[in-house]
Amino acid sequence: MPRARTPEERSADPAAIQMLKLAEESGLSTAFSRADTMSPCPIGADGLCCKNCFMGPCRVVKEGQVGVCGATVETIVARNFARAVAAGAAAHSDHGRDMAFTLKAAATVKGSDYKVRDPYKLYSMAETLGVPVDGRSVEEIASDVADIAIAQFGQQTGEVAYIKRAPAKRQKLWRELNYVPRGIDREVVDVLHRTHMGDDQEPDHILDAAIRCALSDGWAGSMLATDISDVLFGTPSPLVGQANLGVLKHDEVNIVVHGHEPTLSEMILAATGDPELLEYASSKGAKGINLAGICCTSNETLVRQGVPSAGNFLHQELAILTGAVEAMVVDVQCIMQALVPLSEKFHTEVITTSPKVKISGATHIEFDEHHAMQIARQIVRRAIDNFANRGETHIPDVSSDLVAGFSHEYVNYALGGVLRGSFRPLNDAIAAGRIRGVVANIGCNNPRVTQDWQHRYLVTEFLKNDVLVVQTGCGAIASAKEGYLLGEAALEYAGPGLREVCEAVGMPPVLHMGSCVDNSRILTVLSQMASEGGLGDDISDIPAVGMAPEWMSEKAMAIATYAAASGAYVIMGTTNPVKGSEEVSRLISEGWRDKFGGRLEFITDPDEILQNTLAHIDERREALKLPKYDASKWGKSGDARMLELVELPFAERQAALYGEMV
Repeated sequence: MPRARTPEERSADPAAIQMLKLAEESGLSTAFSRADTMSPCPIGADGLCCKNCFMGPCRVVKEGQVGVCGATVETIVARNFARAVAAGAAAHSDHGRDMAFTLKAAATVKGSDYKVRDPYKLYSMAETLGVPVDGRSVEEIASDVADIAIAQFGQQTGEVAYIKRAPAKRQKLWRELNYVPRGIDREVVDVLHRTHMGDDQEPDHILDAAIRCALSDGWAGSMLATDISDVLFGTPSPLVGQANLGVLKHDEVNIVVHGHEPTLSEMILAATGDPELLEYASSKGAKGINLAGICCTSNETLVRQGVPSAGNFLHQELAILTGAVEAMVVDVQCIMQALVPLSEKFHTEVITTSPKVKISGATHIEFDEHHAMQIARQIVRRAIDNFANRGETHIPDVSSDLVAGFSHEYVNYALGGVLRGSFRPLNDAIAAGRIRGVVANIGCNNPRVTQDWQHRYLVTEFLKNDVLVVQTGCGAIASAKEGYLLGEAALEYAGPGLREVCEAVGMPPVLHMGSCVDNSRILTVLSQMASEGGLGDDISDIPAVGMAPEWMSEKAMAIATYAAASGAYVIMGTTNPVKGSEEVSRLISEGWRDKFGGRLEFITDPDEILQNTLAHIDERREALKLPKYDASKWGKSGDARMLELVELPFAERQAALYGEMV
């Protein structure tokens, strides 16, 4: 049995450390303690265990050993990889399907609780999907857009429509190599079929199917989910929020939404402001109703409505440990079964809401978009009723301010305004060397490594090296907790060139772009940068790297695969699920680089991640014949007052900038 780590070894977050100490004192288990007592299977961790039929499971660990059916190491590892991609693509894309049905209800159901909040985003979707808009009502357009979006899932032939958003050169490459997805569900089924016992046995061919499946997620399912969420709930633009467990309130009803879908959480948010429910909460002794989020449901409501985030994936149990959560309302994905037995030690009610997710012991209130507000009010009322059952609370006094909501539309606007919106200033800053390159630092937490530490370490080093960081998902919340999502963070952490850009534009050095499904926004940004010119004509030309240093989810495998197939160099940390096969490792690295100009590598050492990232960015710069990165050229321009403030301690600088009390 491995050694139990201290709370400080389990998390880099001071709020989490407080709650982990409380858990130890109370004799309560968490994902962190369970990770310490349960060693991962070394055979399965390397991808060497095949359980795709019931002649096994077969553990192929010796030189030349094969499974009962004769499957080789290469075949087994490739099949396991492809199945993980299919599961991840299915989860994210199914999110898109649900959003499409909600859009249909908003367009066609009289008195629907949903409506189109961003008609301009709807018109953009209509243009891509071939839906006419002239002389038609918003509802008519939305209905047709929803129908075509829903059809993308069951489509059997042809191409998914959003593929045309990729750079022209990338589209041509995918078509020549037969990687363009035909339909979302078809590609998921294709992978599951060919990885069944007795089917596809050539590793490269298996991986081809995984690529097509992943692309059906990134350039269809996830992209549809993001667009429809924007249509229904508003396209994000920068707003102020807060993150960490300190956002919970001692004297208010605390409702935490957790999961990945915004449909119910948006209605719960509306219900928390209902005067009747606020009066009801007051009658129970509460001073208000406080909504906070965990994981990507948190990100969805944060980037659009400013709803505070109680934390990322590994904070879900810690929120309950505070004793201050009346209801934890969950939908889909990343929800630990351990929440229910833990909640039984406190007064928290865990409420499942998705027809896809039930947990034994939890209250199930199934969500229906046709009765959304009614269900939301029911949930809020239950939470209010539970307030009187609250016992002793332990809310850490730890939270950080943040600025989130950087959609690609807003970035385009911020760089040029309404009339001259363009990615040209960003491209020019990279070409000049003020910005060395771009990193998309995304992904999960994993309790087998110190929570948030790798996110924090890598982001700090990238900023120091003038690398602009964009983030989604739990990685974005990690940076929010650290204070990187503030404009002042550029003065504290960024190199001289990146600091100048942040000062000029008025933006943080780390841009929060949304939930993990919103990695499609990053694809769109990269595509627009390639189309803008000056940095090549394809995603593979841009000095950019994608990574998930603390990943744990099959969704991360799908994201990594579609990003690599789109031309990005992608690095995954924590663990290496293809370690057991040198051939598969070569295929997804060197093989994909030859095919796509992008590649996927699993690197568990954060220093090696940093070195490889900077080396790739510099290689791309050299290939584009851009000036060699030289930090000494920058930092001599900009607001003189800003440059003077750089030398001040952070708290004094905030006071000088904003007139706050020190």
